[in-house]
Amino acid sequence: MQTFYSWLFRIILPFVFLRLWWRGRSQPAYRQRLRERLGRVPKRLSRTPLIWVHSVSVGETLAAVPVISELAVRHPEWQWLVTTSTPTGSERVSEALHPILGGRLLHYYLPYDLPECLTPFLKALRPSMLVIIETELWPNLLRICQKQGIPSLLANARLSEKSARGYGRFPAFTRSMLGNLNKVVAQYRIDAERFVSLGMPQERVVTSGNIKFDLEIDLGLVSEAQALTHQWRGPSNRKVWLAASTHTGEDEIILDAFSILLKEFEDLLLVLVPRHPQRFDDVARLCRERGFRVVRRSEDAAPASRDQVLLGDTMGELLRFYGACDMAFVGGSLVPVGGHNLIEPAAWGVPAVSGPYLHNFATVAQLLREAGGLTVVEDAEALALQLKGWLLSDEKRKLVGHRAKVVAGQNSGALQCLLGEIEGQMLALESK
Repeated sequence: MQTFYSWLFRIILPFVFLRLWWRGRSQPAYRQRLRERLGRVPKRLSRTPLIWVHSVSVGETLAAVPVISELAVRHPEWQWLVTTSTPTGSERVSEALHPILGGRLLHYYLPYDLPECLTPFLKALRPSMLVIIETELWPNLLRICQKQGIPSLLANARLSEKSARGYGRFPAFTRSMLGNLNKVVAQYRIDAERFVSLGMPQERVVTSGNIKFDLEIDLGLVSEAQALTHQWRGPSNRKVWLAASTHTGEDEIILDAFSILLKEFEDLLLVLVPRHPQRFDDVARLCRERGFRVVRRSEDAAPASRDQVLLGDTMGELLRFYGACDMAFVGGSLVPVGGHNLIEPAAWGVPAVSGPYLHNFATVAQLLREAGGLTVVEDAEALALQLKGWLLSDEKRKLVGHRAKVVAGQNSGALQCLLGEIEGQMLALESK
């Protein structure tokens, strides 16, 4: 099965490159650094331990930052290799980790999952161990690491019921792939049980909780959010609604709900942040076609009192945006994407609403809903009705935000568990 998989990958590889070329029309970065995707990188001369962290894109990279930051302090002798699969993830690595690690950081795209791409990559860099953030399982990658004596750990691992069913269609192949993992640090018991049911040895699976609950909001970030708050609200102290990480099909629903709310709350400001940068221009155009007065964050100008929509068309600012709003919608949930990070608004004590598609954050959503810190809606009318209630009552809005913040605080601690597992793998490696 492994051989069939590899040959199938080789057959589709020209189409993968065609897709990169196509996406490069709007995002030129997709057409750059292609040699890295083929595993061709400069040889590393240092013999110091190299910890390889793979984080697919933005969300996984942000989750990896506190892990790397803490371990970098504890082990100043370690070097770090961080791979991503997308240009936006690559940007986050440079912005978030280079100031922390400096010359200790190497960053490349993850090579394609073929022996002829992975083998030269590993030979050039000689990583000591591999840490994969969340669930990005590549069969050849895990097999080759195992053959070369490079331990691999799946960190903050989650496995939805849908994904588990998909892996379950190829039981022998999946069992073999999971057998090449040294450790799975699962978010929750249900995730751990799904990995075990697919063939992961139970003694190699531990449950830690979600490291995203260990989000630290420092004084600098609070200060930045307060400055945004003052800028956005203006002299009238207008209310601010943040619609974060929206996908195609959601923006229309958001704008429908906003139209309903403007009839009663004329000075309400909507901060609309599309998930993917290639959609920024399209969403700006959609807002203007709907008749809204739009200002773009990239223009670096405060919204005027007459402006109705602030388009968040910059990267890396969403966390401070949560700290500057009164209430939030978390996207990827009104369309079947699976939802995005519900913990960030909770950490700020911001009341949040989402759509029903939450399988990527199922347990987090359940914890927040049971505590009364999250509301789920299915359409524009229900969304507008919920937000109206919060706009009419500061007390209700703050109570929901407080409940969410309590959940965030009660579920912290996963980070230390994960750090211990990574250090344990390295200690075992050094003792050999």
